Amino acid sequence: MTFTERINLDIKNAMLAKEKEKLAALRDIKSKLLLEATSGAAAEVSEEVALKICMKLHKQRMETYTLYQDQNRPDLAAEELYQAQVIEAYLPQMLTEDQIRFEVAAAVALTGASGPQDMGKVMGILSAKLAGKADGKIIAALVKETLSN
Repeated sequence: MTFTERINLDIKNAMLAKEKEKLAALRDIKSKLLLEATSGAAAEVSEEVALKICMKLHKQRMETYTLYQDQNRPDLAAEELYQAQVIEAYLPQMLTEDQIRFEVAAAVALTGASGPQDMGKVMGILSAKLAGKADGKIIAALVKETLSN
């Protein structure tokens, strides 16, 4: 079952169960997938592109959730958090900080990086390897910390 088929099936199930909030999040994913499919040459969106779209949507929901929390709007914040959790179900399991540290150490050893000037080399390897599994900001912070020691 492709990613798009899975989303369509879950939309159908959410409609039958009358889950409005879940349906809103799923329809948002579907609309972004359709936009991506019609903008490119390929008729079908690849699994990798679909995951990137879901990661972006999840990040947007979490930023909006934080914004609503700061503005003391718990009603809107709860809705954004719920939709972020729905989207999160389609994302791969994120790595823990210890696992990221291990990958950073391996990449530093592989590239022979010795200081902050080599951060680009290490980030290039890690960005490709950990795409979708870890936040880029966390990776960058850990690489910077490792290379500055």
